[in-house]
Amino acid sequence: MDTTNDVRDFLMSRRSRITPAQAGLPAHGGTRRVTGLKREEVAMLTGVSTEYYARLERGNLRGVSDSVLDSLARALQLDEAERAHLFDLAKAAAPAPASGTRRARAEVRPSIERILAGMTGTPAYVRNSRTDVIAANSLCFALYTGILSPETLPVNLARFMFLAPRSKDFFVDWETLADDFAAAMRTESGSNPRDRALNSLIGDLAAGSTEFSTRWARHNVRFHRSARKIMRNPLVGEIELTGDALELPGEGLTMIAYSAEPGSHAQDQLNFLASWAASSKSTSVEAQVSPPSAERRTP
Repeated sequence: MDTTNDVRDFLMSRRSRITPAQAGLPAHGGTRRVTGLKREEVAMLTGVSTEYYARLERGNLRGVSDSVLDSLARALQLDEAERAHLFDLAKAAAPAPASGTRRARAEVRPSIERILAGMTGTPAYVRNSRTDVIAANSLCFALYTGILSPETLPVNLARFMFLAPRSKDFFVDWETLADDFAAAMRTESGSNPRDRALNSLIGDLAAGSTEFSTRWARHNVRFHRSARKIMRNPLVGEIELTGDALELPGEGLTMIAYSAEPGSHAQDQLNFLASWAASSKSTSVEAQVSPPSAERRTP
């Protein structure tokens, strides 16, 4: 996969946001022609020639050493996610490995299913690297009423976020979450650029959503570890929860678990949803195991 444009746009966007003062460079008189640092300034801070840095910014990262990448990350003041993205772009410039593309899992192990089911007071779901929700517990189905259900899985959260109009009603802080989603997908694309299904998903989102394509063009990246979310649930109204991402090592899967502050209104709302979910599940089970009524048995 050709990542030349991604490398060029990422490096240009990062150096354009840093002023000489922020980089510790002396200010000179006159009007600067560029926003942020010049190429020669980034080259000097990195410890390479201007010609060599120009080659990097043209999108050619093949064969660049880790020490140069480290120096470049420091020069551009990259955060942890941005530094990892830079290294991922450099890896993508190398010849494709013989092992091929990593596949996103489409199911979870039975033991993970049991763990989800046991989390009766915590809404949780498991998703793969393409944001496909492939498993969830009953409290999560209650939280995501009308969006997630056992019958509709898998559900792609990125498609819901950017292509489903009702996502803006469900996610109260939609703009912030949309920024995070696009940045997390840019991170995943950098670490797995040869994933055809992921690239196809990104293409569909860019074609179908101006809001996604605008965010995608910013080349922002982030790790999805924890986030505050306000969701509008039909049973309890607006509920504010913290979602934490728990990686499942070796699985290529992530569990997202939601929690509320102890003693908060959100905790009371969760308790109500848990009671409602348990009651609904019990009613469903009773309906499945109860014998037909006497009226139904009468021919």
